Amino acid sequence: MDVYYSDDFDLKLPPGHRFPGEKYGMLRRRLLAAGLVSPSELKASPPATDADLHRAHDPAYVASIEDGTIAPAAMRRIGFPWSLQIARRARATCGGAIAAARAALRDGIAGQLAGGTHHAHYDFGSGYCVFNDFAVAALALLSAGEAARIAIIDLDVHQGDGNAAILAGREDVFVLSVHGEKNFPFRKVASNLDVALPDGTEDEDYLRALDDALPAAFDFRPDIVLFQAGVDPLKEDRLGRLSLSQEGLYARDEMVLTACRAAGVPVSMAIGGGYADPIDASVEAYAGAYRAARAVYG
Repeated sequence: MDVYYSDDFDLKLPPGHRFPGEKYGMLRRRLLAAGLVSPSELKASPPATDADLHRAHDPAYVASIEDGTIAPAAMRRIGFPWSLQIARRARATCGGAIAAARAALRDGIAGQLAGGTHHAHYDFGSGYCVFNDFAVAALALLSAGEAARIAIIDLDVHQGDGNAAILAGREDVFVLSVHGEKNFPFRKVASNLDVALPDGTEDEDYLRALDDALPAAFDFRPDIVLFQAGVDPLKEDRLGRLSLSQEGLYARDEMVLTACRAAGVPVSMAIGGGYADPIDASVEAYAGAYRAARAVYG
């Protein structure tokens, strides 16, 4: 199982910043220590090209991120101060998503130790998302003829408004989002199927809702699933408002991956959101997705 990473994923942010910029390196070390990923399976995420990014994003917006001319207000909407690292990181996230999707098509499963940047829209970023890695990856595969139909299963606690907006109206992409009803973004964009859950939803009700929704993604007959395995539904998450346990999140990931394998559909995973305090709880939940992958795929 190829797993993509970049040293640029970890962010050094101003003191008191709400985003846990160190979680990516923590996850890589956790996976290696637990034997869930071997050193030979770790691959460097390549930078996305301009052509890759321009399929999903306004070239002027891409250029403003690259050269730092983006307006301060636009960076505040994203939630990070601009830096060269932010630009490199955004390209690596999208390039890694493309590479992981191609590895999944070859091997059945792959992943990236970042990604799921589903709040990025065509001409602006939002919610800690600069470029939209799933939209970039989906459009890269479709344009190259490597896939004809793609399903996105987005289980981050925050609705994937950027996925829905960029990919709206396409008959070759199906977007499923299971998220918190009253959480960010407060102005949702309709996906193909949205499942909005009330604050405080626990394991049993969450898993029942997911089990009811999943068949729609596979009825679409996708050539690949892009799986956003955000762990912010965890009850310890500061930004989540749902109440899943570690066991519930593991069961969620196992359900999705088992469905992919049973249907013979390759799956590429991104880790999505996670904001527990301390962040170790999020990192443990991220590792759980890879534990589930090993349980399902061996």
